Amino acid sequence: MTETTDPAPEWTLKPGDTIERKQLHAKFGGRTQGGIGPSARTPNVFVFTDPVAGEKHGYYDDWMPDGRFHYSGEGQYGDQRMLSGNVSILNHEVEGRALRVFQGARGTVTYRGEFVVDQEDPWYEADAPETNDGPLRKVIVFRLRPVDADPRRPATKLGRLLDSAPESVDELPIERNETEKSFVNPNREPYEAERKEAKLVKAFADYLASKGYSSCRHRMLPPGESRPLFTDLYCRELGLLVEGKGSVTRENIRMALGQLADYSRFVEHTTRAILVPSKPRADLLALAESQGCAVLWPEGRDFASTVPTALP
Repeated sequence: MTETTDPAPEWTLKPGDTIERKQLHAKFGGRTQGGIGPSARTPNVFVFTDPVAGEKHGYYDDWMPDGRFHYSGEGQYGDQRMLSGNVSILNHEVEGRALRVFQGARGTVTYRGEFVVDQEDPWYEADAPETNDGPLRKVIVFRLRPVDADPRRPATKLGRLLDSAPESVDELPIERNETEKSFVNPNREPYEAERKEAKLVKAFADYLASKGYSSCRHRMLPPGESRPLFTDLYCRELGLLVEGKGSVTRENIRMALGQLADYSRFVEHTTRAILVPSKPRADLLALAESQGCAVLWPEGRDFASTVPTALP
């Protein structure tokens, strides 16, 4: 239905007020479905968010420690682009539109207040899965500054983590099974290889403990990133940085090499090592050696290594 050009009604909602979404659009215009609804009839851009449902799928739309409301853009498949509703958010001030955020997407929604896009740092890119737990892709996340609402403490899992971890790199116990995937695609069940990986890492940590060596993990947040990274195991006494994999395939060895290259920028170490459930074939061992990485695997009650000094 085409929107009319009648004079814009006065905005009377205050933060905390509720309204049926159908009534909202009947009065102020805008799309009746979707997360972003620019109105052609009134100078408003409506944004709808459901933090609880979104968090299950890797979207953390809520307050963050920077005092801004972070909101993921639209686009369910492929990399999100600055088009359509995303552009309407980015350019709302230039176009003379108020950006109004609501909690809920259908039925009765709650007005959270008027916001403006942060001019100094309006948006950033993050990883999230496609709809229906599809492959990871780039999403646009807007940083919104409140106009008539007070910032709140972070309530999402990611927001609480960032709020409680002021250091860019900190240590965690091995038992903390948080992974990068748990902050990117938390709704997905771990694959069998991932469960084997966790069991293998725990077995290696127990082996080190039996030799009198302690181990931990690291959590790090690279500058400009919004999702944390997690190492699998680190032994300070040996200077050993380990990435575990649950199967011995070329894909896994390649992935481990990339992860170790990434993590090693933040964690002081002398040896990088890939931990796998059995001895890899010769060419994969050569690949790891060419990148300066040791390979570890269990042998009976002990572990073997291509670099003897990597083990106690």
